[in-house]
Amino acid sequence: MTAAIARCLLVLVLSLVASSVARAADARLLLPDFRALEAKASESVSVTLDSSLLAMAARFLDPNKPEDAAARDVIAGLTGIYVRSFTFDGDFAYPKEDVDSVRKQLSGPGWQQLVQVHSRKDHNDVDVYVRMEGNKANGLAIIASEPREFTVVNIVGSIDLQKLHELEGHFGIPQLKLDEKK
Repeated sequence: MTAAIARCLLVLVLSLVASSVARAADARLLLPDFRALEAKASESVSVTLDSSLLAMAARFLDPNKPEDAAARDVIAGLTGIYVRSFTFDGDFAYPKEDVDSVRKQLSGPGWQQLVQVHSRKDHNDVDVYVRMEGNKANGLAIIASEPREFTVVNIVGSIDLQKLHELEGHFGIPQLKLDEKK
């Protein structure tokens, strides 16, 4: 093989690797700087787990407990979990623009809305989006807002939507208790 062909193959392989990394990065939302909200909030949660921190966190899950083993299985393909949640003492203490700036990103290519729940009476909104690449999910976003609470969850990486509920209650992801509602 000539040096020119080897260089071309190397460039091709590197561009394919960079392309797949860029596609996964597209699923990561650019969250606004929420420091001002933290100062106003009576409670705030900020979780930022990249792939290395997820691997470290997985070591703390007990493989002998079925729920922990299932959570380890789900996070194996993830490259990040990002959660921001705020609770306030008064109604609508957070700027709507912060919520809208996150929602705007979800109108980009690849994102599809799975669930939309809006209650005018209670002023509650929940939006769930998935980012698809072909027929595989590589990103998930949940935005939940109500008068005294605002939460954004962004999960990045290869996601098995059937197993995703195994992450409830882990890594700052709220316990939705969907099985109890059936």
